[in-house]
Amino acid sequence: MSELRVPIIELVDGQSLEQAFRVADKQLRVNRQGGKYILLKLADRSGIIAAMMWNADERIFDSFDRGDFLHCSGRTQVHNGQLQVIASKIERMDPNEVEISDYEQFDQSKSSQLLERLRELLLSVNQEHLRLLGEAFLGDEKFVNAFQRAPAAVSHHHAYPGGLLQHTLDLMELAKLVAPRYPQVDQGLLIFGAFLHDLGKIDEMSGGGEASYTDRGQLVGHIVIGVQLLDEKIRQVKVQSEVEFCKELQHHLEHLIVSHHGQLEYGSPRLPVTMEAVVLHHLDNLDAKVASYTSVIESDISADGNWTNYNPSIGRKLWKK
Repeated sequence: MSELRVPIIELVDGQSLEQAFRVADKQLRVNRQGGKYILLKLADRSGIIAAMMWNADERIFDSFDRGDFLHCSGRTQVHNGQLQVIASKIERMDPNEVEISDYEQFDQSKSSQLLERLRELLLSVNQEHLRLLGEAFLGDEKFVNAFQRAPAAVSHHHAYPGGLLQHTLDLMELAKLVAPRYPQVDQGLLIFGAFLHDLGKIDEMSGGGEASYTDRGQLVGHIVIGVQLLDEKIRQVKVQSEVEFCKELQHHLEHLIVSHHGQLEYGSPRLPVTMEAVVLHHLDNLDAKVASYTSVIESDISADGNWTNYNPSIGRKLWKK
């Protein structure tokens, strides 16, 4: 099997393929005629592409797992404005047969820079209890390592190793920028809300070679996991610092986590009822939307130079220039 490969970002319509990919996700489905097919998400360092293998069966589906490397024979085609792969043959590969760096999306150097800036923002907050809480999180090496590599989503926005750290820091920067415009908003509380709001995703999703939900993630979800993680760290602050953490402050931090989706139908157990929670929800939505729409534009291969194809998930075309 040849190691010569074309990065996903450079693939074009009608291109024949004989190369390796990493499996980000796989599903065995049944069409209207009762035939089985495999729906895949294939990944490399440059991105992710959907793939279909028609006339498949359980034997093929069970021959590889998420995170494995596959040698794929097939071709590319455009479907609903998106490039996809139609696979005619797939075969699991030994990791020794591929150049791992071609598939590693995690950027350690960039991550270290983001983490250092996040550290500055957390420790610059004046409130003693918040600063002690920040130190408890940053002093947990296992947490920090997992945080640096976690994706923020399985799809849509920041869905790559390190995406959660990027999204979290961007939101904290927005909080620091916006809060001074509104004297009724507690800047330190808002910054910590931005830091805490999605931390449960570290355990909700698995990263690395695959991006999928863990069993705990599907059973519990990142909002509940995030509140549990906050409680754990507050208990740690009490033990290490011999400081009785302010109960009212804890309740406000918990509210920021449980309300950040903004609507009950979007998964928030509570609607935002504090000024910080209202602002956090809208900033979170802003950052996620910008990242998601940017991904739509970058992945679109419409022949129209100014506009993307109509995207049914957002109900519109987007201006690309």
